[in-house]
Parts: sequence; C-alpha cells; structure tokens
Amino acid sequence: MTEKETYPLLSEIEFPADLRRLPVEQLPQVCNELRRFIIHELADNPGHFASSLGVVELTVALHYVFDTPNDRIVWDVGHQAYGHKILTGRRTLFHTNRKLGGLKPFPSPEESEYDTCTCGHASNSISVALGMAVGIKKKPLSGSPQREERHVVAVIGDGSMTGGLAFEGLNNVSSTPNDMLIILNDNDMSIDRSVGGMGEYLHKLHTSGTYNNLRDKTARLMYRWHVLNDDRKGRVLRFNNALKSLLTNQRNIFEGLNIRYFGPEDGHNVVELVRTLRRIKDMRGPKMLHLHTVKGKGFEPAERNATVWHAPGKFDPETGERLTPDPDKPQPPRFQDVFGETLLEMARKDERIVGVTPAMPTGCSLCIMQKEMPERTFDVGIAEGHAVTFSAGLAREGMRPFCNIYSSFAQRAYDNIIHDVAISRLPVVLCLDRAGLVGEDGPTHHGAFDLAALRPIPNVTIASPMDEHELRRLMFTALHCDRGPFVIRYPRGRGVLVDWRCPLEAVPVGKGRRLREASGPTAVLSLGPIGNVAAEAIRDSGLDIAHYDMRFAKPLDEELLTEVAQRYSRIITLEDGAKEGGMGTAVLEWMAEHGFRPDIVRLGLPDNFVEHGSPGELYRIVGLDKDSIKVELKKLSSL
Repeated sequence: MTEKETYPLLSEIEFPADLRRLPVEQLPQVCNELRRFIIHELADNPGHFASSLGVVELTVALHYVFDTPNDRIVWDVGHQAYGHKILTGRRTLFHTNRKLGGLKPFPSPEESEYDTCTCGHASNSISVALGMAVGIKKKPLSGSPQREERHVVAVIGDGSMTGGLAFEGLNNVSSTPNDMLIILNDNDMSIDRSVGGMGEYLHKLHTSGTYNNLRDKTARLMYRWHVLNDDRKGRVLRFNNALKSLLTNQRNIFEGLNIRYFGPEDGHNVVELVRTLRRIKDMRGPKMLHLHTVKGKGFEPAERNATVWHAPGKFDPETGERLTPDPDKPQPPRFQDVFGETLLEMARKDERIVGVTPAMPTGCSLCIMQKEMPERTFDVGIAEGHAVTFSAGLAREGMRPFCNIYSSFAQRAYDNIIHDVAISRLPVVLCLDRAGLVGEDGPTHHGAFDLAALRPIPNVTIASPMDEHELRRLMFTALHCDRGPFVIRYPRGRGVLVDWRCPLEAVPVGKGRRLREASGPTAVLSLGPIGNVAAEAIRDSGLDIAHYDMRFAKPLDEELLTEVAQRYSRIITLEDGAKEGGMGTAVLEWMAEHGFRPDIVRLGLPDNFVEHGSPGELYRIVGLDKDSIKVELKKLSSL
C-alpha cells in the first residue's frame, strides 16, 4: 500500500498549518494514523517508544489549537516528542531518527524552528517556558512599543515532576507575572488520581467560558473598587483553591500556589482536549492543565509493561514480540548487570550496603538487588541532587550507599557531590553508568565530562575498570575504603569477559597495572574499558609499545608514572572522556611538575559536543576506534 492509502490524513500533514485546516471531527483519525506510524517506524528503527505513544492526542491538540511555531511549546524530556517531530515537517525523514547524520534523538532548535529548546534531560520545561513567557512580555516588537503576542506552553510529566528544578520553576511561576500554560502529563507515575462527581462538576464549571468571563470581570471590578490588588490576589486564589479542595477532597501542591488549576482530564480524548485548550489558552495569569494519560497507549504490550517498552529495541508491530539477536556463542555481560549482581553479592554479606538511584533501577540494574532486598534499595525519582545528598545522610549514619547515576545526569548533582559528600569525606560510592559515548541518544546523554569535572574536587577518588573483573574489584575496594567519596565510571553496553565472575578482593587505591613491557620508546597509558581497544591496536600494529592500565584518574599512580617517564620518551594517554581536563591532562601536569619532558599525545573526546550515531560510528569520528589509535601509535613511533 502507498503512504497515502495507509495514512490518508497524516500523509497530507507536512506542518501544523495543514493540521489546523482539518475539521475537529477528523482529529481522532489523525491520532490513530500518527500512533500507527510511530509503532511501525520504531519497530524497525528503535527509539523511545511508550512515552511518545502516551501523548499522541495531546500533541495533535496542541498543534491544532496553538499557532506553532509562533506560539512556543516546550517539551520536558524529549522522548515524548516523536509525534511532535512527525507533525512539524520531519515525517519523511523520521526513518533517520537517532541515526548518524539523521534526525536528532531529542528536540533541538538547531533542527527545527518548532523545537523551542534542547530537552534531553528532565524537569527543565517550566523554567525555560517561564523565561520565554516573561521575555515575550518584555521584548518590544522591532520599531514598535508594542509587545509580541505569543502563547507559551510547558508540557511536563513522565516522572519529571519529581525533579527539584520543576518545583523551583513552579515557585517562580507563582510570583512572576506571566500567562504561560503548564500541561501536566500524568501517566499514573507521579500524581494520584482525583475522584468524585463534585470534582467533575467543578472542572466543567471552571473551564466554561461563562464562568471565566464572570470571574475576570469580577476581578477587574474589584481592582477598580480597590478591594483587590496584586498582594491580595494571591490570597484570593489560595482561598478559591482551598474551597475547591474542601469540596472535592482533592489535594495537590498546585492549589497552594497562585496557579489556576484545571483538571484532571482524559488525555486521550482529543476533541475534548481541543475544547479545553481553546477555552483556557487566552486566560491571563499562569495556568495548569492536569491530564491523565497511559504510557504506551494504543499498543497493548507497552500498556502492560511501560518500563520494558520505554525503549524496547526492534519488535514485531503485529505480535509485539521483541526481536533480540540470538548469538551463536555466549556473550559477555553488560557492565550494568555486573554492577547489579556484584552489589547484591556484597550486600548479602554486609548489612551496611544500600543502593540508591534517581529513577533508573532497571537502566543501571539496581533492580537485581531491589528484587531481593527492596527495603535496602531506594529509587528516589528523577532527582539526582537529592540522590547524592540522601546518600550522604545514609553514610553519615554508618551505611555504605552505592549511588548509581548515569554520568551525564550526575552533572546535575555537582554541588551536592562537593558540598554534601566531599567536604565531609563521606564514604559514598558514586557509580557513574553510561560513561563515555552512549551512542544514539547523543550529546545530552554522552558521559563526556565526569573526569574533568570531578578531578579537581578534594577528597574524591576516581577509578574506571578496564573489564568486568576490575569493576568487581573496584566495587569491593570502594566498600572497604576509608578515603571518602569513591567514583567508579564505566560505559554502557557489554564488557569483554564471558567468564566474568571472580573472587572479590581489594586493589591498592591509586595503583595502576603494567600490562605490557617494551624496549621501544613509546608507552600507552589508558583509563577504563577503552584500554581493551588500545591493547588490540598495539597488537595489530606490530610495534614494540608498552601499555599501562592507569585504573585511577585520581590519585595518580606516581610510582608507575615515574617508571614510564624514566623508560619511555613518547607517551600516548587514552580515555573516553573529555580530553581537556581529563586523565591525560593530569598526566601532563604531573610530568611537568616533576621535571620530565616526554613527548605526550593526549587522546580523548574533543572540545565539542559529539552528535548521535552508533557507538562504533562515533568512536571512529572522534578518533578513538582501533584503526585511529593504530594511526596515532605509528605516527608517534616514527618520530
């Protein structure tokens, strides 16, 4: 069948202006076609699946009611936004989504004027949208004293309301003059349902044009009579919300703020959504529309298990069977599973161990321990800073918390690491999963900056295992180390050892390993799993080159560095983190401070944001694949 036959309405929608020409009665069919399009595209080209299915009706309603791109829609967590991409000029390119050189994995202003901001991480939409709303009010039109007329909408949900930044934004929204609309996409993961006939009645009354006209006229009259002013307005709104709460037995945080609250409403009734949005979009002051949605809506396996179908990989769109490769030989485990299994193994023997993660128990495999010891594992929601500070409190009381955060998400907890953990030398083990280039999720998710960011912090130990055995040993070392916070960084994906279990034994802190001696003038100093790539490159090059596994970026192994400096005149440092400020920089500084002057070439991630693609493609582009390393080895050896 042709695209026109399969998607008769969707195939005619290039941009939202085309959507807005349709009668509202055809929107349910548009939603049906859009949902089927997402299902069939992602079955073959994997991505974030369940979240985008859950906001199909909302996406269609927003672009139908609002004059995008003139009006601003700010998405919170871009994995909700596939439908948005498809309706905004990118349908015919959607098969390139997350592929090298194709559509970006998350909304990006560099890609489309319909994408208002970068949104790969959670909880930023309210703050960004408030800034836009205030900026629109303040910025005069060119050559005119008038202000622009634009609506600003923040779409937050899918767990993002657990992030502290969202509440900081809400607090500012309530006290800063603005007309923004916040849409809370509540898929039963963050806010309880409201019940009762009175709540339904008040919702209809509250969103009716008659009620709101009467409400606004009354407010203007009270201003004129000097009965109401800006200070009293807040108290009146709070009284109104308190009365509503009393009558409906409904409680939530928004009713204590000066934000007009509407809902909850069915987020999958597109016609009713259009009606509601049309009636509230021009109301003055900040507004909150609360929607109930189902993550994975319209695809039964995803509705049953939204966690698995968040990013399921390839699958059969008809049967829902996930298509996982069937290797013809045993595969090494994923680093995250080695973490999960090892943590459980240690926790069985040491009651002080607890596990902490911000909304990633499955992604980091803390779920392995959680299944057996739920009382000793803590999923704190999308709240990285809180996860670290909570771990600090646990450590203060004698526990040994292993706090697992994706490397790029740990950027959000930088002050907490310094202020709440490092200054007090608390024994928090910070496990940074997804270190290095993660692949298709792109620059918002690459774990590029942890080494350079954490290295200057006093009292912090930073290590990276070359393989699964080393990860187990470093975890055991961290448990029994009394030096303060201990950081272990490791990548996404599989290791190199099929037989990955080994005895748990400590390694000396700050000590690396000599893997290969050489009589030639060149040595490679590597940190972490990229050392395996270096070992292959050295082998294949046929050159007489020494190889050392540094193990620790801090403290450096000074004995090892002295040996290298005295025996080798040419050094290559290799790491899968930012070259500027990383392990290679630390080696360069140490050599200079101790009077050694070898030729040093630092290999690491470049001083630019690396885009999306498969890990293999990206490591080749940045010069950290085996062939590129071989070229550098030969170049340096020929000097």
